[in-house]
Amino acid sequence: MTDADRLRRLLGDEDLAWLLARVRKRMERGESLDTTVTLRGATAGQRAAVHRILGRPPRLGETLSVSLPAVDQVLRTSGACRDGLAAAVVTLTGDVVNRKVAAEERERAWQAAFAPINDVVGERPELAEWLAGVKRAGLVRRLAGTPEDAAPLLTDLAAVIENLPAGGEPVGEFAARVCRSAHALDDGQPLTTLALGAARALSGLREGSGAQWRRDVWASVGLVRDELSSTVLTLGLPGDSRTPTGRALTAWREAGEPTVLTLRHIRRNPPRMTLKRVFVCENPVVISTAADRLGSACAPVVCTGGQPGAAVVELLRLLADSGAQLYYHGDFDWGGLRIGNTVFGRFPSEPWRYRAADYGAVMDRGRELSGIEVAARWDADLAPAMREAGVAVEEEHVLDTLLADLA
Repeated sequence: MTDADRLRRLLGDEDLAWLLARVRKRMERGESLDTTVTLRGATAGQRAAVHRILGRPPRLGETLSVSLPAVDQVLRTSGACRDGLAAAVVTLTGDVVNRKVAAEERERAWQAAFAPINDVVGERPELAEWLAGVKRAGLVRRLAGTPEDAAPLLTDLAAVIENLPAGGEPVGEFAARVCRSAHALDDGQPLTTLALGAARALSGLREGSGAQWRRDVWASVGLVRDELSSTVLTLGLPGDSRTPTGRALTAWREAGEPTVLTLRHIRRNPPRMTLKRVFVCENPVVISTAADRLGSACAPVVCTGGQPGAAVVELLRLLADSGAQLYYHGDFDWGGLRIGNTVFGRFPSEPWRYRAADYGAVMDRGRELSGIEVAARWDADLAPAMREAGVAVEEEHVLDTLLADLA
């Protein structure tokens, strides 16, 4: 019970405001009130106010010490506040929030908000470094502000990652299907900022900015802004005489020249091809050199240009559905293995001089291997061999061997 009027007469004096402030601060910090607080430079009025509460004569000097248990006892026995000093402070100054407890509760709320994305990234180790960087930078906290706003944001982000890579789907349709809003991945949205970072980490692209970079990142995980910005480089595809795309491929094959197809070419006028096998490489240098040396005698070859974009995925799917066996070769580095995992995981494919034994035969040609290790899903021995040797070998260093196959 509290007698508010008596409490204000006892403890509400302006000269005791410092004492209330000290007690309130200790309560906010979760600290004990079983202690003595000291005020340096105390005025005569402040010393007199303490005397009135505790019934002791003012002491000389500018340092004033007050026993909080003594004040607590006075409040209880006087009937001003039978619940003691802590209750009195709440009555006079308002509710007190224990900052330590509040901070712990808030941190638990943040941890709960991050749970969906933690679970998804736990299944995608190639994203572990990206997520650690997001947390270190406090990016989600800046974008969302509170754990309550972060929870739905990170739930949507987890859903986006679970559905990547996509299969050449427009970004808006993907967003509507996965996030329930066609505008969820529009430029400038918090979800877009986070999703682009995750997509870049999945594809291994460099950091960047600008509209073209964003289109490239989306395309690298099978999402497109339009049908013209996503392209695929090819050489030697036979084409056909019945479709515009097929006739173009035939003409360029006869000329022995590389062909760049857009996603629109493949989707609107898909060529009709019957091939037993198609080679797939990672780097454009393979195709440019093959065109120079082999020309029209080159076997059909498709370049992923890094992580397969929407046009690459669409063309490889078209070839696989037509019965072609795909043979993939990439750089012997962690990025190359990551691309290989995408190709082997999405299409019926065989390695093209891309096993541990092939690596052992060429590893004396490489440079220092760096980056985050990736297991090769098609050859369990390849990643350990690369880790042990510590050497990366790019396709430029094995061109003669690859071109012998393409001939």
